[in-house]
Amino acid sequence: MDLASLDLTTAHLADACIRANIPVRTAVLTPVIPGTKTGGRVLPARHAGSVDVFLEAIDRSRPGDVLVVDNDGRTDEACVGDLVVLEAQQAGLAGVVVWGLHRDTQDIRAIGLPVFSLGANPTGPLSLRDRAPEALSTAEVDQWTVTSDDVVFGDDDGVLFVPASDVDALIEKARGIRDVERAQADRVRQGESLRAQLRFGEYLASGLTFREHLRKIGGAVEE
Repeated sequence: MDLASLDLTTAHLADACIRANIPVRTAVLTPVIPGTKTGGRVLPARHAGSVDVFLEAIDRSRPGDVLVVDNDGRTDEACVGDLVVLEAQQAGLAGVVVWGLHRDTQDIRAIGLPVFSLGANPTGPLSLRDRAPEALSTAEVDQWTVTSDDVVFGDDDGVLFVPASDVDALIEKARGIRDVERAQADRVRQGESLRAQLRFGEYLASGLTFREHLRKIGGAVEE
């Protein structure tokens, strides 16, 4: 399955996680090229001041993987530039996710591979640090530790990590949520308010929470 081309958003998948009682692991990262999206197996790499760890990770990658770079969320240096992104593209990776900053924005946009980061900084790595023993087995992104047992999805809303073992079930749930929301949006455009569709007056008199009410009537909106 080509996860990068799924007609689903990270919002649909996050809602699916809630319904499946799977932790929602997200990070507020933005695409270098607005409108691009990615999805694939996590290929972790912890930055320690040199690109060799990225090249080693790419050397052991599979087509469709997403390089997930842990630079500890640093904002004083960039750790990924155009050459690493180009190498990832040539190796068949589906994208790069950086818990930190990138540089060479113009060149990365020209390459076209989806890249997500905290932002840009022209400054490259400022120092060479000791490489962690787990540098190629785990990455920390925000509060989450991810491995190659995880899949990452990214779009304009940010990135979401899910267990690879749950991907198929989550995609099925997310498709159902997407289809309900699209149908509701179409009905609003045709003149039927969302309040009417969701039987809002009935909810106000029900004593249920709004999510309980939505589940009862098969609505979407919140999750």
